[in-house]
Amino acid sequence: MDDGYFPRGRSLLRMVHEEKAVGLMYGQRALCVGAVKPLNYVGTSEHTRNKRTPFKRITHTGGMFEAVFFGSRAQADRVLEIVDGMHERVVGELPEDAGPHYPTGTPYSAFDPELMLWTVAVIADSAEWFYDRLVRPLTDEQREALWQDYLRFAELFKMPRHSAPPTHREFREWFERQLAGPDLHLTEEARYMGYASAFEIPMPSSRQLAKRMHDLVMLGSLPPRVRELYGLRYSFSQAGTCAAVLAGGRFARMLAPRKLTHGSCIPEFEMVAATEQRRIERGQPTPQLAG
Repeated sequence: MDDGYFPRGRSLLRMVHEEKAVGLMYGQRALCVGAVKPLNYVGTSEHTRNKRTPFKRITHTGGMFEAVFFGSRAQADRVLEIVDGMHERVVGELPEDAGPHYPTGTPYSAFDPELMLWTVAVIADSAEWFYDRLVRPLTDEQREALWQDYLRFAELFKMPRHSAPPTHREFREWFERQLAGPDLHLTEEARYMGYASAFEIPMPSSRQLAKRMHDLVMLGSLPPRVRELYGLRYSFSQAGTCAAVLAGGRFARMLAPRKLTHGSCIPEFEMVAATEQRRIERGQPTPQLAG
């Protein structure tokens, strides 16, 4: 049986991403953290269509990633071919300054190994954070196996393996250097959309209590430097409440049927996209960009 590039029972990436506690959270955090690198954010934004429905686009991206995580090789290859064609068009120069390190005219390309590494890094860091706190802490051996799977994932999207830290320990060291680096900067659009992707998700009114807990956990999950760049306050009281919510989430997962805690998150993604569309049709506020 074709169990894809990340076979069940053998792939740590699949084990981690099949947990809905991870699948429903990692992408939003990855977008929020990822936006602090101007070349990644602006390069993607300049070649993005349908900016007035950003959560429809995010839903589409989530579905494509699931096809690679969980699908057969044929299903994954179809997605990889589509993404490769999209990446071919993501090349250009910054239209305006994006912080002191990236002046107008700085070139970017979706196939730049450094930009590709940052993209997979924020995914890996986010998934690991939520798995550790909402499922169970990974062992050192599992962290290493998971990072090797992410390197394989990145290779499928044509990132050269030699451009990435070869071990999980070296990845963590590299990632901490990136977060402490002088080149982090939020453009006006990146600040708006990075925040919206994590904290202004269109949700039905029946889900608002859950959304408040979601937002608190999301805030607590962000690295301190990232919260600082967004100007987000995180108090001692909020940290205590966040810890309690995380503990409650772990306990609830242990009691829930497996079908509710594992598998595809596409139905939940589509609910968000449908809520976004209803808000637009009714003239209600929802995050949008001009374009």
